[in-house]
Amino acid sequence: MTTTLTVASYNMRKAVGLDRRRDPHRILHVLEEIGADVVALQEADRRTGGRASAVPHELWEGHSPYRPLPLGVKNRRMLDRLPKVSARVDDWLKVDTRNIGWHGNAILVKSHVGVLDVAAIELPTLEPRGAVLAELLVHDRPIRVVGLHLDLSGLWRRRQMRAILECIDQRPQAMPTVLMGDTNEWRSAAGCLKELDGGYRIAPTGPSFHARRPIAVLDRIMIDNTLPIEAAGVHHSERARIASDHLPIWARVRL
Repeated sequence: MTTTLTVASYNMRKAVGLDRRRDPHRILHVLEEIGADVVALQEADRRTGGRASAVPHELWEGHSPYRPLPLGVKNRRMLDRLPKVSARVDDWLKVDTRNIGWHGNAILVKSHVGVLDVAAIELPTLEPRGAVLAELLVHDRPIRVVGLHLDLSGLWRRRQMRAILECIDQRPQAMPTVLMGDTNEWRSAAGCLKELDGGYRIAPTGPSFHARRPIAVLDRIMIDNTLPIEAAGVHHSERARIASDHLPIWARVRL
């Protein structure tokens, strides 16, 4: 029996749209429009304050078919240097600081997707950056998904891509792998993409940035050569064109 999997990547800009409004419900609506089985999010957590999920947990739990995969890590804050204060400040300020990502990267799955393992990947960088990895089971077939958001600096992007590929090579089980996220790479076949060294194909999604007038292919889905690509594209909808400065991208692969 043929099994297909639809994956998507979305830089959701901390749920702040081009109208400058933070609207978590709008992000959930865009995700439902795409309907992917697995989603890699970038900028899923706020960068200031408690660095909590930009979409409140009660919305994920009560208003979405997706569940964020718990990574077991917490984004570091200034107050974390003072453990006694850090443990109590959330209660004092009455804020929810539960994140869903690692430096903003998160992976969402629908209920039919099984989870074998998850990991947060620390990346070499001058600024806080990371990637997230999930090993999944879809109809008894394993697949590894890595969500990433690479640096603005080309030198650091290459180092970060190498670190991600080295992490994959060191995993105990071999399985087909999909890398997806905001690469910040404007060139189509150079820079950090050269690090893929022929082991992955880039799904032909098309330009996704800027959402108002997409001209750049910054968001990419990079698919293991063992996985046939059935279709790929950019999700254009009225909501998506205003919900973030990036449009979501998607690809359907055959397992």
